[in-house]
Amino acid sequence: MTADPRAALANLTATLERHLEASAQRRGENDPTVVAAYHDVADAFELYDGALLESYGEVTPLEIYSGEDDDDDPDELDNHGDEDDDGVYLGLDDSEYDEEPSSTR
Repeated sequence: MTADPRAALANLTATLERHLEASAQRRGENDPTVVAAYHDVADAFELYDGALLESYGEVTPLEIYSGEDDDDDPDELDNHGDEDDDGVYLGLDDSEYDEEPSSTR
């Protein structure tokens, strides 16, 4: 049975709010309330993403962080599978920085 994407989104929003509240009241590094809220968000997100896919053939651009890092590639976050420049501003390259700040007197 396919979950309703609107209901799944409402559930995801509620779990995000509970995670925020738990994080704001965190009692230590591995607070079980925050850990449980984290897992609830992950589960709710997977339900929403699945419902979105089944109902509309769409997905979000998000992934669940597993904490596992197979590769220590610092450029991994910038790799979105598109090799050409699509006009998205990604910040200045090192060559675009001024050597010395210009003075405006």
